[in-house]
Amino acid sequence: MKKIVIIVLASVLLVPLIASIQLAQPTVAEEVRSDRDRIPEPNISTDEQALLVEGNSAFAFKLYQALKGQEGNLFYSPYSISLALAMTYAGARGETAEQMAATLHFLLEQERLHPAFNWLDAELAKRGEGAAGKDGKGFRLNIVNAIWGQKDYEFLSEFLDVLAENYGAGLRVLDFITETEKSRLAINDWVSNQTEERIKDLIPRGAIDEWTRLVLTNAIYFNAAWAYPFDEDLTVNGSFYLLDGGRVTVPMMKQTESFGCAEGAGYQAVELPYDGGELSMLILLPASGNFEAFEKELQAQQVYEIISNLRQTQVALTMPKFEFESEFSLKDTLAGTGMPIAFSGDADFSGMTGNPELLISDVIHKSFVAVDEDGTEAAAATAVIVGITSVPEHPVEVTIDRPFIFLIRDIETGAILFVGRVLNPAA
Repeated sequence: MKKIVIIVLASVLLVPLIASIQLAQPTVAEEVRSDRDRIPEPNISTDEQALLVEGNSAFAFKLYQALKGQEGNLFYSPYSISLALAMTYAGARGETAEQMAATLHFLLEQERLHPAFNWLDAELAKRGEGAAGKDGKGFRLNIVNAIWGQKDYEFLSEFLDVLAENYGAGLRVLDFITETEKSRLAINDWVSNQTEERIKDLIPRGAIDEWTRLVLTNAIYFNAAWAYPFDEDLTVNGSFYLLDGGRVTVPMMKQTESFGCAEGAGYQAVELPYDGGELSMLILLPASGNFEAFEKELQAQQVYEIISNLRQTQVALTMPKFEFESEFSLKDTLAGTGMPIAFSGDADFSGMTGNPELLISDVIHKSFVAVDEDGTEAAAATAVIVGITSVPEHPVEVTIDRPFIFLIRDIETGAILFVGRVLNPAA
C-alpha cells in the first residue's frame, strides 16, 4: 500500500476570522532544517524570468477554462496552486514530471524552475514599502513555506535541499501515525498564525491519517488599500444584471479618476492600482450579451494584449462591493488537463524518497474575496494530498453592472496572483 503525503498551500489576502472548534491540543513540531540556507539573490536571467511568468499565466487561464463550468461566482489563486505544485514537482521524476510540467506550463528545467520561483518570491517581497493596507495598517504581501514530515521517515537530502534553497522551507517533524489529529491541528495552527488567523482549520478532519508521510505548506498574506479609495458617501444601491436576465440590487461604489482603461470588440477593461502603485486589480467587463463568448476565448495572450492597450483615461467608474467564497477539488481538473499519472499508482515521486511510492490523491482549493471602498481582502488555501503509489474630453463611463472577470497582478513582473469571476455580487 502506498504511503500518503499531503502537500498544503494556503495563500491569503485578508479574510474575516473564521471560528473553529479544536477538540485536541496541537503537538509541537521539532524542526530539522536542511544545512542549506535559502539563496537570497538567485541568478535568474531576464529570459528565465519571463518564461516563469509566461508559464504561470498560461496555467492560470488554462485552469480558468477548466473551472468556468461551475455555477456561480469563482475565485482562486493560480500563483498559490502553481507554487504548491512546484514544490511537489521537485520530487517528481520520469513521465510524472513530464506531465506535470506540460500541464502546469513549467517552461524551465527543474534546475532552473525552482530558482526562478525563488527569484519571483524575492521580487514580490519588495512590494509595498511605505504603502497602506486596507485595514489602516501597512501594506502586506508575505509568503512563507514549511515542510512537515513523518517522524523517522527518510526523505532524500537532495529534495530537502531544493526546498530549503528555493522555498525557504525547513522540515518539521510530526508523528502522523500515532498523533494524527494533533499533527493536523499543528499544521492548521501554523497556517492560521501565518495568515493572521484568517485561514483556520485548513486541513479537514480525516484528510491526514496513519499513511501520511509529508505535508508541504505555503502561506501568502496580502492586505492592500486602493491608491484611489472610493468615497463611502457616494455608494448607493443599484442594479446588477444577471446572465439569466434577472437583476439584483447591491451597493454600487462610484468615483471619477484617471485609470488605465481599454476598449475592444465586445469588452471594456479598467485597472485599479493599489496604494504604492506596484499591484493592481484588472477588471474585464464583457459587453452585454457577450459574457459567455468572451469567457470561452479568455487566455493569457488575450489578457497580455488587453494590458498592453491600457491607456490612462478619466473614468467615471461604478462597480459593486462584493464578498464571496469558492471551494473545489482540482484532482479531476488537473488529471483531465494532462497530468493523470500523478494521481495514479504509476506516479513517480521518487525524487522525494528514492523510490516511486507516492501519488497525489487530491488537490483541494478554498478561497475568499471581499472588495469595498477601502481596498481588497482575499484568502485562498490549497491542499495537495499525496498518497503512495490619451485622455478624452469627457470621462469614459465604465459601469460594472453585469458579470465580469477580474485578476490581481504584480505590475512589474506581470505575475498573476488571483483570478475571479463575479456573476452575482449579492450571492
